[in-house]
Amino acid sequence: MYRFALVARQAGAPLCGRGPGGSRGGGSDTALLGAASVAAGRQPRGPRRDSTVRWSSAAKASAVNINEKASREKILTLESMNPLVKAVEYAVRGPIVLKAGEIEKELRKGIKKPFTEVIKANIGDAHAMGQRPITFLRQVVALCTYPNLLDSPSFPEDAKKRARRILQGCGGNSLGSYTASQGINCIREDVASYIERRDGGVPADPDNIYLTTGASDGISAILKILISGGGKSRTGVMIPIPQYPLYSAAISELDAIQVNYYLDEERCWALDVNELRRALNEAKAYCNPKVLCIINPGNPTGQVQNRKCIEDVIHFAWEEKLFLLADEVYQDNVYSEGCQFHSFKKILYEMGPEYYNNVELASFHSTSKGYMGECGYRGGYMEVINLHPEIKEQLLKLLSVRLCPPVSGQAAMDIVVNPPVPGEESYAQFIKEKESVLNNLAEKAKLTEDLLNKIPGLHCNPLQGAMYAFPRIFIPSKAIEKAKAHKMAPDMFYCMKLLEETGICVVPGSGFGQREGTHHFRITILPPVEKLKILLEKVKDFHIKFLEKYA
Repeated sequence: MYRFALVARQAGAPLCGRGPGGSRGGGSDTALLGAASVAAGRQPRGPRRDSTVRWSSAAKASAVNINEKASREKILTLESMNPLVKAVEYAVRGPIVLKAGEIEKELRKGIKKPFTEVIKANIGDAHAMGQRPITFLRQVVALCTYPNLLDSPSFPEDAKKRARRILQGCGGNSLGSYTASQGINCIREDVASYIERRDGGVPADPDNIYLTTGASDGISAILKILISGGGKSRTGVMIPIPQYPLYSAAISELDAIQVNYYLDEERCWALDVNELRRALNEAKAYCNPKVLCIINPGNPTGQVQNRKCIEDVIHFAWEEKLFLLADEVYQDNVYSEGCQFHSFKKILYEMGPEYYNNVELASFHSTSKGYMGECGYRGGYMEVINLHPEIKEQLLKLLSVRLCPPVSGQAAMDIVVNPPVPGEESYAQFIKEKESVLNNLAEKAKLTEDLLNKIPGLHCNPLQGAMYAFPRIFIPSKAIEKAKAHKMAPDMFYCMKLLEETGICVVPGSGFGQREGTHHFRITILPPVEKLKILLEKVKDFHIKFLEKYA
């Protein structure tokens, strides 16, 4: 129709409304029919009295021509798309998860399986696994979202006080307005105060705080600023192996060079500076390593770095002039006795002015993990210190392209850094809920470690922190050959079989990186205790059968 209308306009034929002589013409169908006739070199007939439109042969031919063109080759194909995007892989939501989705659809259709549900133990999504929200956080966000509730006696005054303060920082006192690209000012002030309390008085400047869409947004933004050059001068980014696949995905998308340094599995996934030096020196032959990423507590490995280790890493970064990225989203998730979270910012400050005034550091936190588990709000922040003033301007410019982080996520982040304090009416309930979640996670961390280590052919290091186990699995050579025949990594083959036979969805270690010849999978500890026991018992039964089948 649009094609015919275009022809009509080019021919000067009226489509509707008043004709050239001022009289009202026929309807649009008549005009289009006339346009088709003009295009065919004939005068259009007058309007028909019935509502049926008879197309001329020329109009039919034109319609056929349009249909032929509609089936032409697509502009965007796998061959023509951005190759950097095609190279991106994100194992946490990769082929295993897609297969899990297909199985769920089959179960809903009544197709029989050896199980009744798919248990998605592949991702750290606490609420999806049954964790209850923190009441105070939800109260404040609800008040911000629907301010009429501020008059309700059902909400405590300390929640209302925070909601009013957040709303005063929003345009039109509405959570639906855009905010400054760096985030709402009063929330950035609260983040700075939180960091000072956490780090024992180490000063924090709100101007160095950037509210983000989860921690991932901040990590991607700072990497975009850092990556430059070509050939051997292309930026190299040092990441731990195993790593969280966000890093390898972002590096691929930005066409940077991934520089792997391996954590020591035999020493509970310890970070060794000698390994950092090996990786750096080898990388200098083909790129310009200038970024060092640390995940503490570790994902997927769950280790918590001690103070001495952090000091060694900071000294190494200072010595080699590396920009430090400290992913600290699991800072509340520390379980093992004798382990303690130390922020890189605090240790950097305590190492003295030579380090504190020179080492460039970006650190990240989020609403998604910890005791909150508020993944869907996409709240987070990054603190960047020792950034050149002109680069701060460039970073803010980059962040302004996405306008601002989700404002509800900013509000949720505020409650993480500005929770109830002793003396406020919500404090008792808040601290009870927080401790309940963290104690429950600590119990499940120990349970998971103990039960996995009872399975022959599996070994799991202590889960010192975070939300996952990353056990090493023995895969027989016969199964490895079978995996090769299916063009799969051995642990992908293992995890796919586990899914198909038990309904348990975990992520193969190859998606996180691992030493050659070793095999692992990552499993979350988030399911309720009883469900977790059943899950781990199913893993045990499957693994024993797997070994027997492929022995």
